[in-house]
Amino acid sequence: MSCRAAHTPNAPRRVRARSQQGVPVAVNGQRVQAVLESWLLEDRWWTGQPIRRRYWELVTVRGGNLVVFHDLQDDGWYTQAA
Repeated sequence: MSCRAAHTPNAPRRVRARSQQGVPVAVNGQRVQAVLESWLLEDRWWTGQPIRRRYWELVTVRGGNLVVFHDLQDDGWYTQAA
């Protein structure tokens, strides 16, 4: 399932991410200072449109907290408002 989304307020937004061994080291040009948490979401596996995402909670060098996910279906990186 692609994260190209309908026009909803909480739709995922694509970001530019650079990773090393699957771990994000920069997002939209901001270097990552620390990884606080990572988790895997697998849902809707029983449908024709499964969701497989690896989420990352990050702290940037500017001190901002950021949650991004790597869509394992389309290999894209995204952020999504809560």
